[in-house]
Amino acid sequence: MGADAAEPMMSNWPVVYLIHSPSDIYVGETGGATGRLFQHLQSDAKRHLEEVRLVLDKSFNKSVCLDLESYLIRLLSGDGRYAVLNRNEGITNREYYQRGDYQKKFDEIFEELRALGYFTRSIPEIENTDLFKLSPYKALNTEQAVAVNEVMEGLVEDLETDRRSVSVIQGGPGTGKTVVGIYLIKLLRDLATFDPSDEVHGDSVFSDYFLQGSRDLFENLHVGLVVPQQSLRKSIQKVFLRIPALRDVRVLSAFDVAESPEDFDVVVVDEAHRLTQRAAQAHGTLTKRYVDIVRSMRGEDDLTVTQLDWIRHRARHVVLLLDSGQSVRPADLDASTLDAVCAEARAHSRLYPLTTQMRVAGGSAYVECIAAVMSGKTPSPAPDDFAYDLRMFDDLAEMHQAIRARDADVGLSRLVAGYAWKWVSAKDKQAADIEIDGVRLRWNGTATDWINSRRALEEVGSIHTVQGYDLNYAGVIIGKDLQYDPGAGRLVISRNDYFDSKGKANNPMVGKVTTDADLERYITNIYRVLLTRGMRGTYIYVVDPVLRDYLRTALNTYLNRH
Repeated sequence: MGADAAEPMMSNWPVVYLIHSPSDIYVGETGGATGRLFQHLQSDAKRHLEEVRLVLDKSFNKSVCLDLESYLIRLLSGDGRYAVLNRNEGITNREYYQRGDYQKKFDEIFEELRALGYFTRSIPEIENTDLFKLSPYKALNTEQAVAVNEVMEGLVEDLETDRRSVSVIQGGPGTGKTVVGIYLIKLLRDLATFDPSDEVHGDSVFSDYFLQGSRDLFENLHVGLVVPQQSLRKSIQKVFLRIPALRDVRVLSAFDVAESPEDFDVVVVDEAHRLTQRAAQAHGTLTKRYVDIVRSMRGEDDLTVTQLDWIRHRARHVVLLLDSGQSVRPADLDASTLDAVCAEARAHSRLYPLTTQMRVAGGSAYVECIAAVMSGKTPSPAPDDFAYDLRMFDDLAEMHQAIRARDADVGLSRLVAGYAWKWVSAKDKQAADIEIDGVRLRWNGTATDWINSRRALEEVGSIHTVQGYDLNYAGVIIGKDLQYDPGAGRLVISRNDYFDSKGKANNPMVGKVTTDADLERYITNIYRVLLTRGMRGTYIYVVDPVLRDYLRTALNTYLNRH
């Protein structure tokens, strides 16, 4: 658009603008660009931004600009070229007239901006990054937004009355628990660091919290995010370092919280079902630290104290994101502990369910199908519009080749497996861990960010490496730890074919024996998690031929035969 035509739109037309320095960027929408940009120049937080680019179109309206603003914020955050300065309060995912047509135009705008150097990657490449997948700049669905808003309402009430609290957000695989947790942390930090020159989106669910009075409650809060799994914790730490508002938020283990020199006001715990009870730790120094922490709390050792107790002791307000169906080891919090904290939250109207499937293209139908099969139940037939790429293979080499092909097409396609093979390559880097019909494979060579590691496509990820992550395609190898007994008509497990020593050990510290029923729950939970990692598709190879036939029958209406 020529300068003469654009000039009137600068003062009285819906536009989107990008204002940036060599390292930072802010994206906004406004109906009056001239005045809005002047306000930014008066802001201490944005005065260092040097260059402005406007996105103008005569067909734009307020809804279009809000949508485009959200779209660009999400992609800029995922690309990593700039550190994004926006709050996430304005992210929207609302329908409006001809939205599909406008979104096609958004892709054209993206390509123009990419040609100008605002982006370093294509949209598919951006969408495969941890920066994108673990970004706080996500458009929440209605269910997620309601959960965040109700947690915030509870926090306002608790902060005003100086009352301790625990809230629980409960949801199955793919319902977006991690997204909600990261979004919540970012919202708390946005409130604490609010820039008065920023406009507050009046139609946002969260706009009222930014008003003077409500906002004051969130100033100077000591906030932390707990992530029990080391790999996911490291990935989130890297994302937070790229987001100015989150750089001072600690991403912690439960040990870090318990040993912190100061208490926390708010702690959000992702994958809270992976917090542990008292048990032998991975190495002796952790076992000693566990005892020391309990003694500092109680004055003496107490075998009943769990990591959840540590966190509740050190934080006034705790938000737990959990799915008891994803507990995979005896050391994880037991079902009774999780049930009790959910009951407590429910009694105080602080239990918030998530049910909408956000990860898997097969939707809730596929996730419920896998849950049914792993529970020994007959799944409902696939809906008529089921379009998920679910396949079973009789040849592991063929499945591996298919995963390589999917990775070449869309990226983030990996082999994963149940813990049905010894990890011999941990000591002998040249040894193969998994050998099937001439195919020799090794377990993941790193425990941190394996999915993005150089050798990942030729290795196999374990549950401890992939839980909490998304893949485009997952090639799941089901080992002999899970079998099918046709006489009994049910799934059975083989203890001798399950090689996670911590996953089947008894817990003598608290007098608990890991029974075959317990182990069956852990193993089926593991496969439930692995079989729901793939967003676009899941490929399955089953070692036990009887189980293979059973699953092929049980999944019959869901299988892609093309």
